[in-house]
Amino acid sequence: MTAPPRIPFPVVDEVARHCLQEEEPETVHIEVHLPGPLDEARLRTAFAEALRRHPRILMREAPGRWYRRRYEWELTEDPDVEVVAFPPPGPDALRDARTRALTQAPPLTVSPPIRLEVVAGAHAAEGSEASDAVGAEVGAGRGGLRPRAEAPAAGSGGTVLFLTINHTALDGPACLRVLATAAELYGGRDNSPAAPPVRPPETPQAPAGLPSNWARPARVAHGTPEPSPGNGMLVTELPLPHRPKGAPYTVNDQLMVTTALTIAHWNREHGARPRPLRITMPVDDRPRDASMPIGNGTRLVEVPFAPEELDATKMPELLRRTALRTRALKSLPRPQLGHGATLLTAPWAPVAWRAALTRTLRRAAAPWTSTTLLSNIGRVPYPLDFGERAGRAHAVWFSAPARMPRGLTVTTASTAGRLHLALRWSRSLLSHGDGAHLRDLFEHHLHTTEAT
Repeated sequence: MTAPPRIPFPVVDEVARHCLQEEEPETVHIEVHLPGPLDEARLRTAFAEALRRHPRILMREAPGRWYRRRYEWELTEDPDVEVVAFPPPGPDALRDARTRALTQAPPLTVSPPIRLEVVAGAHAAEGSEASDAVGAEVGAGRGGLRPRAEAPAAGSGGTVLFLTINHTALDGPACLRVLATAAELYGGRDNSPAAPPVRPPETPQAPAGLPSNWARPARVAHGTPEPSPGNGMLVTELPLPHRPKGAPYTVNDQLMVTTALTIAHWNREHGARPRPLRITMPVDDRPRDASMPIGNGTRLVEVPFAPEELDATKMPELLRRTALRTRALKSLPRPQLGHGATLLTAPWAPVAWRAALTRTLRRAAAPWTSTTLLSNIGRVPYPLDFGERAGRAHAVWFSAPARMPRGLTVTTASTAGRLHLALRWSRSLLSHGDGAHLRDLFEHHLHTTEAT
């Protein structure tokens, strides 16, 4: 019998594998709201075929001895387990599915390292419930802000899809591509990606006027930590920020400024001394069509802000400066995790030795880790149209892991003209009440970016 083909772990996968922690699983969660019901057998068939059309997702970690030089992925022809699950409906079904997405990572030793849960029926409606592990809060705006609309509810007959991904193996955009293929196979409708916005080509250039990279960045100030480990999460829906036609900045720049102002505001409220902020921003250059490489394909850039720059009374200048900075940083060629990670993952020693070294260096570098991560998916490129009965997605949320020392991640996407925001935090840093306050601050500062 022929052994399954193997491929070495890429740099991102190996570093993530070295640093796994049971108390804070490295999961990515994607939550898709559909107006109608899905047929169980038909969805299982469509999703299984979508996996076969993107064979790089059908993989598991290959066994190996401690002295091996690399971790390897073992590619499989078919899934090892049934990937699609239909948990029983009930008043807490939506909350429980979110909790599982944060606390139960699909194992790396089983192909594929993802799972799809389908929450169906009237009890899938979005609400304001909260649990010890995770909450979703949606309601009317306060403090003179524009009202937040109620998040779209699955309602009677509606469906919410939860795609949970082990981030050591795969990222959100890659798995969204697989889900779009499944939607097309299920509904028989075209789910090709929309054309990306046309922007003039950019010449790589070093951004000017950056704060020093040697300065320790600000940390998100502790709120009210909770006793149990893991992540908490809050999802909400907001209006897309207005951007004047021909503005020299993008919605992504508005979100970057909003995130920086939100954390600076939070830290001031908690008595933290002003320090430079550094916000990690994933950049994804992959095509969105069926040829999209599946795996962890984003590279990370860090956008810095000096304390004196974060002046909301000079918003037009702050937005223009941020736009110049993000464009320049994105245009510079750089390995996915930087040159240091490339050296660490070279097979110069047994993988167990390099894992211990990586964990030690990660702890030592913790004070220089960026303040937070902002992952803006942008407009979801696929219709995610599951046909006549199930319909087309009207809300899509993503969330990224929020381990310390960052302890907070901000993930945004837009669908049907609305902004879908997920805040995810380490429970050793913040509580659900803290998350709700950060959500309110984010909404307030997002609104100020429009006043230009």
